[in-house]
Amino acid sequence: MKKKILFIQPTIYDDADRPVKKRKLYFVGLAYPVLASLLPQDWEAEICLETIEDIPFDTDARLIGLGGMGHAARRSRDIAREFKKRGKTVVMGGPMASLAPGIVKTFADSVLIGDAEEIWPALLRDYERGALNAFYKKEISRFTRPLPRYDLVLDKNIGDFLPVQAGRGCPNTCKFCSIYCIYRGVYLRRDVDEVMRDIRHVKSLGFRKFLLIDDNIVAEPQYLKALCLEIKKLKMEWMSQCAIEIARHDELLKIVADSGCYNLSFGLESIVQKSLDAIDKTWCHPAEYPEILKKVTGAGIEVASEMIVGIDADTKESLRATADFVLGTPIIAPKFYIMTPIPGTDYYAEMCKANRIVEKDIYKFSPSNAVITHPHLTTAEINALYWEIYERVYTIPNILRRTLFNRRFLKNPKRYFFFLMVNLYYRSQIKRKIAPNIL
Repeated sequence: MKKKILFIQPTIYDDADRPVKKRKLYFVGLAYPVLASLLPQDWEAEICLETIEDIPFDTDARLIGLGGMGHAARRSRDIAREFKKRGKTVVMGGPMASLAPGIVKTFADSVLIGDAEEIWPALLRDYERGALNAFYKKEISRFTRPLPRYDLVLDKNIGDFLPVQAGRGCPNTCKFCSIYCIYRGVYLRRDVDEVMRDIRHVKSLGFRKFLLIDDNIVAEPQYLKALCLEIKKLKMEWMSQCAIEIARHDELLKIVADSGCYNLSFGLESIVQKSLDAIDKTWCHPAEYPEILKKVTGAGIEVASEMIVGIDADTKESLRATADFVLGTPIIAPKFYIMTPIPGTDYYAEMCKANRIVEKDIYKFSPSNAVITHPHLTTAEINALYWEIYERVYTIPNILRRTLFNRRFLKNPKRYFFFLMVNLYYRSQIKRKIAPNIL
């Protein structure tokens, strides 16, 4: 009889502590299909996407694999505790486990820190002989792996794209960023041929789109160029996230767009230079943002953005000006987060040292709740401004302007109807006082 592991991609809680549920999940995590591909032949795996499925707490699997970062961290903790009550062994990994392994270990049997590819087999062997270690960590010598087990999610109500990974890490050193604090400026990438193997497989499964998972796809411009020249041959569409530096490489930007990229997410963070300098994002210059956004959208790539509310230099005036800025740009899917000190990051250590954290329970940290003192604003004012910005940006007229009335609408109506649905979903979350997310 085969040994079995149940992987769970947890949902989040709403403000009434109810798990958020949806009929369809667009953004499927890649970690569990990858870990399933690394299982020995005498193991089998099942994946539960809690946003669209109920967790089978009565599973016959003895080993439970869990992640959970940011929104989902508290839900992951509660799921782990329930399975442990039922006598299961719980293994946890991912960013939260890598940044704060000691905290995660309080409700998990074992914690996997950092990259899993080369340590996962050892963890399984130890489990089989009843000698599971408290922590596992091993830096990978080469970023490579088998084809992910996409078959484990294909029968679920997911979107029209699958995730493929190119690289991990980022050369930038933003002190608030979990990626920097895990990889410390190192960027790891898979061989182009191996990434293309995965993309071709996604296409063979009937998908015409994919999500290229990468913490900063423009970290190595020549690598991105080589990858995009191969992607172009497949005539697929894709989206990803990267730093705004891509707009400074005119030839590369064109190659990326020509390869089928139709959406990139940028962490703009702030329109105040002093704020960016305070979080070690000195290489970003808000004065350049309008031209950068114009260049990227002019190349045919829509822009999603992420910005922070509550950096020390922020004022009521600067935050309201942030909403004005977004509304005056072609950003198609803007998102905002309250400045939150993620446990394990340099910023968290700095805030602890300064005794500025007012909420001691890290599982109450959220992107919509201020938990640190601010030189100009109270936590209540930051929270109110956060929702004020979202309410302004996500009015029906502004949503329609970004999507159906987009000047590029007639070139690809289906694409802009998709963005319309994304915007309306975000609006519905805002109305329920749930920070919009990519579930």
